[in-house]
Amino acid sequence: MSADPFDCALDLLRRLNPKHTAAHLNGLIELAPDLTEDLLSAVDQPLKVRRCKQTGRDYLICDYNRDGDSYRSPWSNQFDPPLDESGLGGVGAGGNEGAGEGAVPGERVRKMEIGANEAFDVYRELYYEGGVSSVYFWNLDDGFAGVVLLKKASPQGGSSEGVWDSIHVFEASERGRTSSYRLTSTVILSLATKGSALGELDLSGNMTRQLEQDLPVENDESHIANIGRLVEDMELKMRNLLQEVYFGKAKDVVGNLRSIGSLSEGQRDRDAQKELIGSMAR
Repeated sequence: MSADPFDCALDLLRRLNPKHTAAHLNGLIELAPDLTEDLLSAVDQPLKVRRCKQTGRDYLICDYNRDGDSYRSPWSNQFDPPLDESGLGGVGAGGNEGAGEGAVPGERVRKMEIGANEAFDVYRELYYEGGVSSVYFWNLDDGFAGVVLLKKASPQGGSSEGVWDSIHVFEASERGRTSSYRLTSTVILSLATKGSALGELDLSGNMTRQLEQDLPVENDESHIANIGRLVEDMELKMRNLLQEVYFGKAKDVVGNLRSIGSLSEGQRDRDAQKELIGSMAR
């Protein structure tokens, strides 16, 4: 029985350099156009920045605010380029109020989306001291869902380069005075440095974590506070994990491979250690 092409594509992407995921994904789409929508929705790519023509503010684009080649701005609630089939307020002609297909969230969810963008704009400035943030919501039968996007890149032109992209996709199922939240968070990190003294180092990869939690809800503002708390806690855990486990492991590996002292000094130390162990054995 032949293997599923979609599974093979995902398996191949896991084995390629994560720093060039976008280029690899485009190559796979050219080889298998029938997998375009499935791959774009399943593979997290580094976020791209676009300027809103109506407000002049930057926003992030991803598969969750995409309809074909058009992307919806969270600031103006309009698609760029404009869509021919969108109806009043951007809701599609078929009444669709979900993500994509020329749709925007309903009036209530759109108000929450505006509040969430304002809240995470403050969060971005406090935690990242720059960068770009965007939040997109869409309607569900028993609640709503959304994605929180955050991007911070180091200034261009230096000897070191770094890009942090975090993607937090959530679903909120409303059940009276409580709401059940399901959060899937992905961090895409790329670090590179080069110089005559240190040489060249390129460290990149991604990490995904999930959680589910029930939280009390009094009004729509409570949803924004709950989502903000979940995203903040998840980012803190993932940053600590990156620092303690991944960076710590990379430091140990580099430390074992690279010797600060000369080879002759290292050999003398090892000979002295062997002599000491031998005298203790006698």
